[in-house]
Amino acid sequence: MKKLKLLSILALASVVFITGCKKDEYVAKVGVCPLVVSTIPADKAVNVPLSQIITVTFNEKMNPVTINPASFTIQQGSTAVAGTVSYSGLVASFAPASPLAPFTTYTGRVKTSAKDLLGNALQTDYVWTFTTIPLVTLSSNPTIGGTTSGAGTFNQGSSVTVIATPATGYAFTNWTENGVVASTNSSYQFTMAGNKTLVANFSLQFTVTLSSNPVLGGTTLGAGLYTTGASVTALATPNAEYTFVNWTDNGVIASTNTSFVFVLTANRTLVANFAAKTYTLTVTATNGTVVKNPTQATYNSGSSVQLTATPSAGYTFTSWSGDATGTTNPMTVTMNANKAITANFTLSAYTLNVTANNGTVVKNPAQATYNSGSTVQLTATPNTGYTFTSWSGDATGTTNPLTVTMNANKNITANFTVVASGFTLNVTANNGTVVKNPDLVSYTSGATVQLTATPNSGYTFTSWSGDATGSVNPLTVTMNANKNITANFTGGVIPPSGPLAIDLGCAAPFAVLAGSTITSTGPSIINGDVGLSPGSALIGFPPGIINGAKEITTPIAAAAKLCLTTAYNDGQSRSLNRISLPGQLGGLTLAPGLYSNSSTSGISGTGANGILTLDAQGNANAVWIFQMGSTLTTDPATSIVLAGGAQAKNIFWIVGTSATLGTTSVFYGNILADQAITLNTGAELNGRALARIAAVTLDASTITKP
Repeated sequence: MKKLKLLSILALASVVFITGCKKDEYVAKVGVCPLVVSTIPADKAVNVPLSQIITVTFNEKMNPVTINPASFTIQQGSTAVAGTVSYSGLVASFAPASPLAPFTTYTGRVKTSAKDLLGNALQTDYVWTFTTIPLVTLSSNPTIGGTTSGAGTFNQGSSVTVIATPATGYAFTNWTENGVVASTNSSYQFTMAGNKTLVANFSLQFTVTLSSNPVLGGTTLGAGLYTTGASVTALATPNAEYTFVNWTDNGVIASTNTSFVFVLTANRTLVANFAAKTYTLTVTATNGTVVKNPTQATYNSGSSVQLTATPSAGYTFTSWSGDATGTTNPMTVTMNANKAITANFTLSAYTLNVTANNGTVVKNPAQATYNSGSTVQLTATPNTGYTFTSWSGDATGTTNPLTVTMNANKNITANFTVVASGFTLNVTANNGTVVKNPDLVSYTSGATVQLTATPNSGYTFTSWSGDATGSVNPLTVTMNANKNITANFTGGVIPPSGPLAIDLGCAAPFAVLAGSTITSTGPSIINGDVGLSPGSALIGFPPGIINGAKEITTPIAAAAKLCLTTAYNDGQSRSLNRISLPGQLGGLTLAPGLYSNSSTSGISGTGANGILTLDAQGNANAVWIFQMGSTLTTDPATSIVLAGGAQAKNIFWIVGTSATLGTTSVFYGNILADQAITLNTGAELNGRALARIAAVTLDASTITKP
């Protein structure tokens, strides 16, 4: 049965083969018909590589002799593509002699002349088409202008980026395709739609170099790289105190306009020239001379000139005025404008200090200073028990009176010697006792004696009088003459305390209050807070020192000024038990009370006549109020002495205009001035300086708030 089935299958196959292929003209050949089962690339394929080897796969082995350039062709249109045909196994291959053209449709054909090993031919020509991949071609114009990247083959519809990089001295202009601008960006992105032939266009660049002469004269704008033919604007801007002159190119004037516009055809090196502004300096000097260094008719802006002032004989240089201030000599002036400066000279004034121990010296005339060349007569008078012997220091000899010519500051001492061997000391003590230590009948000149006052029951020691003053107890007395001293005691009843104290309110925390300015010359010291309103000029700190808070144009300062005004009006309006106040307070001892002078009052004189004593008479709460319709003035070296427990915080000076404290004077109490307060060199205020409207001015002075 198996053999019968096999014979049947073979017989059937013979029938199929015999009927599937046509017979040869001479000999009938039977078998499977040759067919093309696949191609590379496939029919209608796109984006085929340009180096593609084209293959055809058959369903059976073919006769290699029949697979040849005649039976296996590739055409582009009607043009045959040159190439080599080979055959192996079931695959016939066509290798193009050169790369395929980009984005081109080709036709592949296997003709019926191709036969299998039995001689069976393809029934019909096998024909198919395919399209190659598009190509991007790049070039540079000019060639040396730059380079490009991004060329090659790309699938149809893909995104492609090409980049143009300019060479040194060139700038990228644009991409063009067939002479038409495609993009002005050096990095150009597009979608493939067929072959692309792009040209990167570059243009030659030139450099514009700008500089300033002098460098400090001004600035320039517009330097950099530009393409040939570009319109360039070079802009020169002079600095302050300079003016623009011109633009030069290799020393040749190119333009006199600050804005210079030109067409660039080559590298340009331009210099903006500037000139410093010039100013005049006029100096005036009466009673002296001024030397300018350097001496010129005009000076460049910013240059320095040294001015040296020399006074004429008998004169002293004092200050500069006009377009310069101060006392520095020589002085350096910076020329930033036309200037007119005056050197001020004053007739020289000198001081004459006279020392007289164990005697006195009278100056005629008695002045704080003397003009150069003036004369002063000095008359020496010895104390009891002494005799004048000579002058020393800046004067010599024994002439008395002595005439001194003032041609410099002078210090002269009158020398006295003892003519008696001892002095007596008489002490008076009512309502108390005084113990002398040592207790002798007489004392040698220069010996010291300690006096201790003890009050009787119900009494209080208050002060010394006679040949001693003050309230220091015990008191040390130097025996340089016969002396009579009284110890003063008051009864057991507390003495009157004077008027009610003035309430300073929110002004109390301040050592200094002012309306316009607070100024210090030299190392002044303020121990306490300072306030300034509505002015804001706090000048001379440092070198001045403030040991306290600074309230400058703050709400606290403004409130304090209102409290000061209230306190000032309170002080000026007091009238109960008012006592008339003399113009000269030196040499007086005043009990607590309300004192008034409708005009001017102060302290003048020397020695005991330059001392005002305020005696609280044992009541530490005693109050003094001094009303002055106009000014308060103290002479140099005058002072206030507190006695009997008096305190600076309870003393009020209500000044109608301004107060001035003399050089090295010592003052106690709260000064409430309507206008200004001035402390001259070395003055000391133990209290407050409160000025309602104007300034408080210090010169190496000290203010200590109680």
